[in-house]
Amino acid sequence: MELLASSLVVGMPGGVSLFVIAIIALILFGPKKLPEFGRAAGQTLREFKNATNGMMNEHEENDKKAIEKKEQ
Repeated sequence: MELLASSLVVGMPGGVSLFVIAIIALILFGPKKLPEFGRAAGQTLREFKNATNGMMNEHEENDKKAIEKKEQ
């Protein structure tokens, strides 16, 4: 029984929890501000993804250069 209770607390929020969070956000910020928050969150995630991809590309290029040097 304790395992079930702890997994409910730590687990991902379900549909009802997300609905309650959305209603609270709507009440706190109003319908005019929520799209602005959504856009800001999307833009932040997009910038983070671009930065991560850039770092991955640099790492792959450095690996290729190191391999080429070893082959010579």
